[in-house]
Amino acid sequence: MKSRVGSQGSLEEGKDSVTKVVTQYKPLSIRLLQFLLLFLGIGIVFSLLSMYMVRYSVMQNVIPMVQSRFQPCFQQLSLESWIRPPSSLLHSMNDTQLFWRASIVPQIKEYPFNRTRKIAFMFLTRGPIPLAPLWERFFKGNELYSIYIHSLPSYRPDFPPSSVFHGRQIPSQEAKWGRMSMCDAERRLLANALLDISNEWFILLSEACIPLHNFKAIYHYISKSRYSFMGAADEPGPFGRGRYNPNMVPEVNITEWRKGSQWFEVNRKLAVDIVKDDVYYPKFEQFCRPPCYVDEHYFPTMLTIESPRLLANRTLTWVDWSRGGAHPATFGKADINDQFFKRISESSTCVYNNQPTSLCYLFARKFAPSALGPLLEHSTKFLGF
Repeated sequence: MKSRVGSQGSLEEGKDSVTKVVTQYKPLSIRLLQFLLLFLGIGIVFSLLSMYMVRYSVMQNVIPMVQSRFQPCFQQLSLESWIRPPSSLLHSMNDTQLFWRASIVPQIKEYPFNRTRKIAFMFLTRGPIPLAPLWERFFKGNELYSIYIHSLPSYRPDFPPSSVFHGRQIPSQEAKWGRMSMCDAERRLLANALLDISNEWFILLSEACIPLHNFKAIYHYISKSRYSFMGAADEPGPFGRGRYNPNMVPEVNITEWRKGSQWFEVNRKLAVDIVKDDVYYPKFEQFCRPPCYVDEHYFPTMLTIESPRLLANRTLTWVDWSRGGAHPATFGKADINDQFFKRISESSTCVYNNQPTSLCYLFARKFAPSALGPLLEHSTKFLGF
């Protein structure tokens, strides 16, 4: 019995000892588990915070980059960016780039906006415009016009900010009389003017030109005409067909050879045709050299071949060749009188919209700087403005 009791006692004692051991380790395990869970929770929280911060940082860097990439595209694709005239006439395009840009033409004739049609007055000069005050008076109070000036690259104009000529000089190159560089200058004027979608008619003038009528009369005459005014005559003599070079075949035959005044007025369609031409240009550049004067033959011949039904076959600029020589007569202070302007108005009759008329000229040249004073003094009487 003692032994059993002893044995049982020992067993009971062992049980108590085991219970004590388990009781001692249970709080330790729970604390360890709680610590591990807390550590794991903190790790998860830090991981989430880190992921959020990384994602936020990436988005902050990506969104501005995406905006910087896509926002200009929206601006370039807007209609306003295409129809708004250039804020400055100065640009870095060369002629090839400029002519390509200017020759882009919409294929739908109807404009999806209200378009105000303007006349582009293009002045081909060597330097200053001595008759600018007269032109200032001509343009005053009118808005349906644009002005473009092509001068020697070295010339720096000094028109005041209040002048209609201020900031109207285009990137230019030297133009030599009788050479293709003269036609290059005229094409350059046309191309720059074509960048303004509002320009519908294009008039080439020199610094020695004056208007013979007020702005409203000239605008009405040009805007209502069915034709453009480019002289294109078939002259059989030495100064016409005599300047033709057989090497121009097959692009130009002698029966298509034309001569006309350098000073012209064309509509937008013909202006684009002149700027985009790469068929006739190489022939004239290579085979029309003095005594063949390219500025008298290139445009008249090309447009006669391409668009003969759009030409009035006459110029709007009056000049006096009666004195002979390579250049027309120049008029100064002593020439400005009633008889002089009467002579211009009665010098010829012509056809306007297929009807005979005595109003044939809207401009005249060549006028010396000395003519400015009397022209300003009597502009209301002689010119109507």
